Amino acid sequence: MKIRLICVICVQISAIYIFLLTISKTMTKELLTVFIGGGVGSVSRYAIALALGKFQWLLHGFPLHTFVINVSGSFLIGLLMGYLSKNPAQWIYFLLVVGFCGGFTTFSAFALEIVQLFKAQHVGVAFLYIVLSVLCCVAATFGAMRLTA
Repeated sequence: MKIRLICVICVQISAIYIFLLTISKTMTKELLTVFIGGGVGSVSRYAIALALGKFQWLLHGFPLHTFVINVSGSFLIGLLMGYLSKNPAQWIYFLLVVGFCGGFTTFSAFALEIVQLFKAQHVGVAFLYIVLSVLCCVAATFGAMRLTA
């Protein structure tokens, strides 16, 4: 069993290595830029979750940290896309839109928390969270894009 796992890992590493050899230098720069932005976005998300997580008890289990992260990330992506529509810069797109915002926003955490709220029989809080998150994130993105139009 261990030998099979080691073989699978070696094949995957070899495939990644071959992929990296075949891509252009431009694409390598793009991947590294996304990697850096994603790392910073993920660490930022974690820091905000730690800072706001202690207030969750005030809101009857409402996941405030994820809500704040998703709304602010949606606003930021709207600002960035509005700016980039007038001032195209690929490195900003890859670093901040794909990388940072991709690592910062937490839609998968959003989905998991909804399931957890339903399992805990907090149906009202779950529906409130769904509606507020979707409406506020879409409004934040739209509003930010209008600000930069």
